[in-house]
Formats: sequence, structure tokens, C-alpha cells
Amino acid sequence: MNWHLKRAGQALFTLWAVVTLSFVMVRMLPWSAEDIVVAELIQQNPNLAQNRDMLRRQVQDMLMIDPDASITEAYVQYMMSVMQGDLGTTYGVRSGEEVSAIIAGALPWTIWVMSLATFGMFALALALGAIMAYREQSAFDYSNSAVAIVAASIPYYVAAVVFIKYIGFSDFLFLEMIPARNRLPDGVAVGLTFEFVSGAFRHALLPALSFIVTGYGLTALAMRGNSIQTLGEDYVRVARLRGLPDRRIALRYVGRNAVLPLYTWLIISIGTMFGGAVILEQLFNYHGVGYWMLEAIEANDMPLMMGTFIVLTAAMVVAIWFGDLTYGKLDPRIKSGDEGEAY
Repeated sequence: MNWHLKRAGQALFTLWAVVTLSFVMVRMLPWSAEDIVVAELIQQNPNLAQNRDMLRRQVQDMLMIDPDASITEAYVQYMMSVMQGDLGTTYGVRSGEEVSAIIAGALPWTIWVMSLATFGMFALALALGAIMAYREQSAFDYSNSAVAIVAASIPYYVAAVVFIKYIGFSDFLFLEMIPARNRLPDGVAVGLTFEFVSGAFRHALLPALSFIVTGYGLTALAMRGNSIQTLGEDYVRVARLRGLPDRRIALRYVGRNAVLPLYTWLIISIGTMFGGAVILEQLFNYHGVGYWMLEAIEANDMPLMMGTFIVLTAAMVVAIWFGDLTYGKLDPRIKSGDEGEAY
């Protein structure tokens, strides 16, 4: 229990550090949020320049900025607002809308794509890596090892561009059913209908494939190495001498023990994918959290930029924390918090 509390404390400290860093980064900028909004409003309507002071006060009220507050008071107010889920109001991308509402509408879509990518990548990598291990030094092993190395060297955004060009806009057979833009087909409403489910899957397929194709290689090679090492263990030899079926040996003895070391890799890859969503969602015009983060950066929208930054970082922290808490449950040889002591 003490170890679980320690890991939870470390996760909370990391989240606090991220929120604090976002506050400091904004304070270090040579311009303020109200300066940007005032300049944009005056650019749209030059007559407002005559009442610049009144316009600035109105903008400060909209952005919930107290010009008389000290930096300590501003920091406390900011932390309290974040803890209550109040991330401010946008003023560049979707002016006047709550940041938390934008993120709440975009986060499920990002999680959907990342879930498809994670499941597909590891299912492919584990199955392929295990087969490569059983056929070690065969033509299948050599060819797939080479393909895995090449795939791992390709950036995911390059694969995304290739998919967009040759699949997303192709009229060849069923490929025309796989779109390269947006989250849903035009006119399809959110709901538990066949049109919604099939449309959400088809629109998320290419972004997920971009991660799967470029990310499975290293995991497959790691699975191959772990499986080869496990096949040489004494308990596998004993299982064969006992006459156990090869399928049972492959699943219960080899596969299970070869997969366990990759669990931490799986958790870390989830956080990495959330970071990669910033570019990927922009390429596919997929309105997830990463899409809105890049839009906020281009529009100098500080509240939305900080909100998406906090959410994406928090996703990685929570994923790693969850991996720490669950690894001991998956591997009975590890006792959480006891410096690696065996049961």
C-alpha cells in the first residue's frame, strides 16, 4: 500500500509540475493574452482603437485576468481554476468558447484512434514476433526482420502522407470507402447507429495505420528475442518432455513470459502516440486534442494551447502510473515496491 501511495504521489507531483510549467511558460512570453486579443479586435475594427483602455478591461474580464494581482495570487488562481476543470476561454481558434468544452468534445476521438493504433500495433507485433521466433533463421524470419527494421525507420507522418495519397483519395475497389479527412462522414450524427460506428472506424483507420505500420517493427523484434530466450529455458524443455501439446507450450509458457517484458513498452508507447497525435490529426484534419493544440499554436491562443498541453501530458503520466500499478498483478514473480524481491 505504501508503494502504491508513493507512485500516486509521484504522478500527482508530475502533474503539478506540468501545470506549473505551463503557467511559467506563458508568463515568460514577451506578450500577454489580452494584448493579442486587443490587437486582433482593433485590426478587425480600427474604430475600437479610440477606446483601447476600455477594450482592454473588457478583454481582461472575458479572459478572467486580474491586472492588479501579484504573480503569486495569479498562480494560486490559475491552479484553483485548473483543479476545478476551468481552463479558460479561447480567443483565437473558437473565440468565446470554453477550453474544457473543446477538449471534452475532442478527447474521446483521440482516445479512439490511439486505442485502435495500440491494439493493432501490439497484436500484429506479438503474433509476428512469436512466429519469427519459432521459425528462427528461416527465410520468413530474415525477410520479416528486414521489413520490421525498415518500417521502424519510417516516421509516422511520412507513412500518413503516403496513405493519404494512395489510399485516402483512391477509387480502387474498396479503398474508396476509407476516407482521409474528418472524423465522421458528412451528415452522420453521433449515436449508437451502424452509420456512426462504421463511419468512425473508417475515418480512424488511416491515422491508426500510420502508427501501426511504423511502430510494430521494434516491438516485433523485441517479441522475437524474448520468445527465443524463453524457448531455451529449462521449464519449456520440461514441458516438452512431459508431452504437453505445442499449442499449450506456445501460449502458456512461451508467449505469456515473452510478452510480460513488453508491457512497460506498451504503456510508454501510448503516451508517445498521444504526443504524435498533434501532427497526425492535423494531416488527416481529424479534430482531436492534437489537432486543436496545433491550431492554438498557430493562432497564439494561449488558453487552448495550455489546456491541450496539460491534457496530453496528463495522459502520458496516467498511462505510466497505471502501468506501474498493474505490472505486479500481471507478473506474479514481481512484488510491487519490494525492490524486485520474488514471492
